[in-house]
Amino acid sequence: MFVTIKARVYTDATGVYTELPALMTPAGVLEPLLDYCLHRSHDRSLTWMSKVARSVRMFLEYVQTNPAECDTYRLFQNFAQRLYTGTFDRQTGLDPSCLCWAPRSPQDASHIITHLSDFFDWLGEMRPEAAKVNPRYAGGAFDRQTDEAAYQYRRSKAFLGYTWAANASPAETGHRMRGRRLPKVEQGEPPAFPEERFEELLTKGFCAGGRYDYRGMLITLLLHGAGFRESEPFHVYIPDVFPDPGNPHQAQVLIHHPSHGTAPVDWRDERGRSRQGNRADYLAHQFGLVPRTDLMDRRHAGWKGGTHDAAYYKRAYWFLPEYGEWFLHLWRCYLEQVARVERGHPFAFINLNREPVGAMYTLTQYNKAHAAACERIGLTVGKALGTTPHGHRHAYGQRLRNAGVDKAFIRRFMHHASLESQEVYTQANTREALAELHAAAQRLRGKYARPQPATRLPLPGIELND
Repeated sequence: MFVTIKARVYTDATGVYTELPALMTPAGVLEPLLDYCLHRSHDRSLTWMSKVARSVRMFLEYVQTNPAECDTYRLFQNFAQRLYTGTFDRQTGLDPSCLCWAPRSPQDASHIITHLSDFFDWLGEMRPEAAKVNPRYAGGAFDRQTDEAAYQYRRSKAFLGYTWAANASPAETGHRMRGRRLPKVEQGEPPAFPEERFEELLTKGFCAGGRYDYRGMLITLLLHGAGFRESEPFHVYIPDVFPDPGNPHQAQVLIHHPSHGTAPVDWRDERGRSRQGNRADYLAHQFGLVPRTDLMDRRHAGWKGGTHDAAYYKRAYWFLPEYGEWFLHLWRCYLEQVARVERGHPFAFINLNREPVGAMYTLTQYNKAHAAACERIGLTVGKALGTTPHGHRHAYGQRLRNAGVDKAFIRRFMHHASLESQEVYTQANTREALAELHAAAQRLRGKYARPQPATRLPLPGIELND
């Protein structure tokens, strides 16, 4: 009944469009959700929008199976409960509603509740203004349903509701229906790729049938040796890599912002004159493309943000320095492979052995190649083991911490916006925590004169180790 689709949204007569996820209902596209995604497109990713569309779809499916419930807050309250419990009868195993929902994890259920809360917050604020711009607004049946829910929410302060009282101040408000809070626990073992296996991963893991996968080796070096997020190398153009002027044996890599980064210096117009602009302009004029952050297919690659080294790029800070030397050597080998391959895009990493040859290499393809490389050297692939691509960024952060690098420099090298962001990457593992506890005990013994230990506690069968 409800299907998430990819929609091209035209907002004027220029022919420029934006690709967004949309929710198709029996009455057509759910316009309030499309408006919301368009409104948030400047600061939210397509992945986030897809998750919001999923949350709204689930809520509308629940509404359709419970048409007798008129109290919108009670409806949402019950919906939230079903996220945690699922919709199957525990005794019979049947689901009369035909929703067939399994229980969601507490984290997933909380995210769905938050997505809907934010959406209806926005809708409740925006719809009263719609009368001034479009006096005869007439949405479809499901548009009216979401409008009515937002209206009830604004009127009673109860739908998805705010905690409120007669004398409540704005600072004291909050949603009545929230995701369940889980007990607070220490972070588990930091999922870092094992340092002692990295060189083996490059030289043996990324070698199959006697042929080296230079592309996979290069991306992995950017993650492990320079700490980039796994999506960031997929925005690299070939001119973004060159010998470091300060050390010609080492590569300098500048990963530019997908939209705001400066276009390549060799960009020329039809008359051969130099052109200037950002990468979004360059992609549009030269290739008829949008940045990979805006693509809604397998070519999509995200960009989390953080701090840039200049307007607007992130520089590779190699640690250990030899990783930069390895990268430059492998980069030259890779360029020999791709030199004569036709491409309809400027991105450095391309398909070589699968159709269409020359197309953009994707995150999904790299994840599969990385998993295969780990398995070739006998490593089990798992996030908790640090053997997924993101484990290399954790390894980079821990390597910097173990070398005694100051936190302010770690923030810069990992391109974090704040010092707090690096904590998850630089926390001590259990082995290091126990070693610190042992060292602290030794310091304490040295600080205080310890009396002669008894050979036996006053409990039978328990002795002190001297």
